[in-house]
Amino acid sequence: MKTSHRSSSWLWAASFGVAALATTIWRNRRGSYELAGRTVLITGGSRGLGLVLARAAMREGARVAICARDERELARARQDLLNYGGPEASVLALARDLTNAAEVRSMVTEVESRLGSIDVLVNNAGIIIGGPLENLDDRDFVDAMDTHFWAPFHAMQAVLPGMRQRGEGRIINISSLGGKVAIPHLAAYSASKFALTGLSEGFRAELSQFGIYVTTVCPGLLRTGSVGHVDVKGQHEKEYAWFSIADALPGFTMSAEQAARRIWNACRRGDGELILSLPAKLLAGFHGLMPGITTDALAWVNRALPATGEGAAADERRQGYASETPITQSFLTKLNREEAARNNE
Repeated sequence: MKTSHRSSSWLWAASFGVAALATTIWRNRRGSYELAGRTVLITGGSRGLGLVLARAAMREGARVAICARDERELARARQDLLNYGGPEASVLALARDLTNAAEVRSMVTEVESRLGSIDVLVNNAGIIIGGPLENLDDRDFVDAMDTHFWAPFHAMQAVLPGMRQRGEGRIINISSLGGKVAIPHLAAYSASKFALTGLSEGFRAELSQFGIYVTTVCPGLLRTGSVGHVDVKGQHEKEYAWFSIADALPGFTMSAEQAARRIWNACRRGDGELILSLPAKLLAGFHGLMPGITTDALAWVNRALPATGEGAAADERRQGYASETPITQSFLTKLNREEAARNNE
């Protein structure tokens, strides 16, 4: 009987130890910085990944402010967020031009006056301009830099005084795999995302001492449903076709929900960097080890992409939705079209 009692006690102790270890691993994986009761500002939060991130924050009890340019889009997004159970006063939707520094500062002031001090800033707003280098112009690079570099810079500068005063804060900058590896036909996008990656890493290095943790997120291809908002130049239909099909391939892309879950976990842990999807990690790792070989390999990939567009029309920006063909509305893009319907696209 004594032996049986000792065995039973040992089993209970072992079970308790395993449970404690599992709990510790779970907490370390998830992180300890909770969103409940905090104020979260998400730029580009009216659709796609930004909206999915906002839903997750609402579910955890955060007060959420989202901003974008389109007021109707924002109204639909706000109603969507209210369906996740928070009180009406906990959701704020603001129409702002994030490329205007004064509007960014006024937005931060309004969020803080209505929802309280901003605890978490998510710089998610973005644009994609795709096309051969010969069809891009100065405006394409300026617009990309204004959206991906200057807008996050001004937003961070606006929230930092309060975060420093409180001695804590979280900033998430949504960069891209294209901010670590230059992707053919996305020169303006990659250049601006490289700039954001450097800005984000530089801010992290200097702000950690104040309890402010900056996380740089570099996603590969995500199924957010936003592909129709891509601007294309050159041979518009062919450019949109390769991009939209690549953005919907199972195994090479990640769902917006999975991405959002991992982003919030990285935020809670205060991680410095998060690269999303295995293909993105492999390409970024290979580029880090052998940048020259990677660039040369991508030069061969470039040869398979559509050739330079000819004529004045080729230099015009055209939205993806205006460049649809039967192939971009086929089973090859089904996953992304389903996400578009779910995520206010």
